[in-house]
Amino acid sequence: MLNDRWLGVCAIGFAAFLFWFGRGLEAPFAYEPVGPRAFPMLLAAIICLCGLILLIKGGSPVAPNTPSAKFRILLMVAIIAAYGMLFQLLGFMIATALMTACVARLFGGTWLKSSIAGVVMGISFFYLFDRLLDVVLPSGILRAWL
Repeated sequence: MLNDRWLGVCAIGFAAFLFWFGRGLEAPFAYEPVGPRAFPMLLAAIICLCGLILLIKGGSPVAPNTPSAKFRILLMVAIIAAYGMLFQLLGFMIATALMTACVARLFGGTWLKSSIAGVVMGISFFYLFDRLLDVVLPSGILRAWL
């Protein structure tokens, strides 16, 4: 049986890797006061904190995943990998809309609700980050209209 402590150890290990990776990130020119390393290092600190909490509090036995849950986990990994590969080509807006709709379907959403959520998140996050926060995101195939 797996338990929370094992998950905590794995989270701390992943946080250490993320911290090690993030510490070496440097932009070719300074466009932000904190630079690109802030996000992975902050994320690593949060993951490490959660891992420590699980490690200290842990010990709750967990039942093994069912075959359908294992399939959904693998499908989620495939969706995220596809998102990463299509991000530049399709652009942030379309790739995010597709990824959000697929993830919503994995969690039991209807096609209509999942599609609406995907489109709303893709458009709103693009304008939030690209226009309001000045984070440059790829426009992809919508470049001519944006």
